[in-house]
Amino acid sequence: MWKDKLLPRDLEGEAGVAVIRRIEGLSRLGCGLLRFAVPDEEAADTLGALASRVSMPLCADIHFDYRIALRCLDWPIAKLRINPGNIGSRDRVAAVAEKAAAKGVPVRIGVNAGSLPPALRKRMEEGGIDRAEALVAAALDELAVFRELGFSAAVVSMKASGIADTIRANTVFREQSDVPLHIGVTEAGPLTAGTVRNTAALIPLLAAGIGDTVRVSLSDTMENEVIAAAEILNAAAELAKLPSGQNAPSGARAAERLRRPVVTVVSCPRCGRAGFDTHGFTARWQERLYALGKRVTIGIMGCAVNGPGEAKHADLGITGAGNRVLLFAHGKVIRAIDKAEADEAFGAALRELLAGE
Repeated sequence: MWKDKLLPRDLEGEAGVAVIRRIEGLSRLGCGLLRFAVPDEEAADTLGALASRVSMPLCADIHFDYRIALRCLDWPIAKLRINPGNIGSRDRVAAVAEKAAAKGVPVRIGVNAGSLPPALRKRMEEGGIDRAEALVAAALDELAVFRELGFSAAVVSMKASGIADTIRANTVFREQSDVPLHIGVTEAGPLTAGTVRNTAALIPLLAAGIGDTVRVSLSDTMENEVIAAAEILNAAAELAKLPSGQNAPSGARAAERLRRPVVTVVSCPRCGRAGFDTHGFTARWQERLYALGKRVTIGIMGCAVNGPGEAKHADLGITGAGNRVLLFAHGKVIRAIDKAEADEAFGAALRELLAGE
């Protein structure tokens, strides 16, 4: 999700070039859809103008005012997201559904634990149902409305900040409906905590074959959200290959559905033996490596102990050895260089590796 409010001036001159360049970078990292908050009609027009300039599908996130959704549909928007807890009466939903159907635009029914419809919120507060049950009930109620209106291009998401609520709500919904599910944990937190919470919630769902699209929500950069999502998908794919009864039942077909062509970075945490700044090097190269869209393994190691040995399987690796830096491939040193030449030499070796694929 785009992190800032999109203003008309953001599309002008160098600012506009920077926005488009960043969106292109997110696409290279593997982002397939970019969502923008649209709080007013000016934002709707700005997003529409942006949608006309980029190839990335853009989604308009609408709360409270159905007229903003209608305005977005005057532009080449790829998807709408509305919240049944605050979008308004049935006739307003009907107006959005009718126009979206005419334009061929799918709608995500996005249910959040923090903005449930009043009646369901009251039942939950009184202990009649728990949070996961309330999320499912809200989604099914809204989905029924869309079906009655003859709208079939709906996607559902039910997001909570709790891991157990997220897993249970999506599992229960899948038992009752085959409508596509967008899964994620909302308000998951900063990079480390948020990645852990998303992983804990999404891996069991994905490994069970639940979830058609994902979003990893982090109080961090969009780029790190996309990278974390790709890693979670690939981890789920690995689990799906386990024999039945060992954490994941889905097998090779699910693994292929989930896996993304993302580089695997093997890097050591650094210690007193370190002869190479793995943290700084990883930070400089992370986005470029993930943007490769290749299933290659890169080793970024701190010393000769963890270098070619621990990362022997790496297609290409770099490590420190005294005052020198070593480049290695599949456990064999291919070049020793000065530290000042590390980035340039690594880049050249990487290009050579990719050219030889």
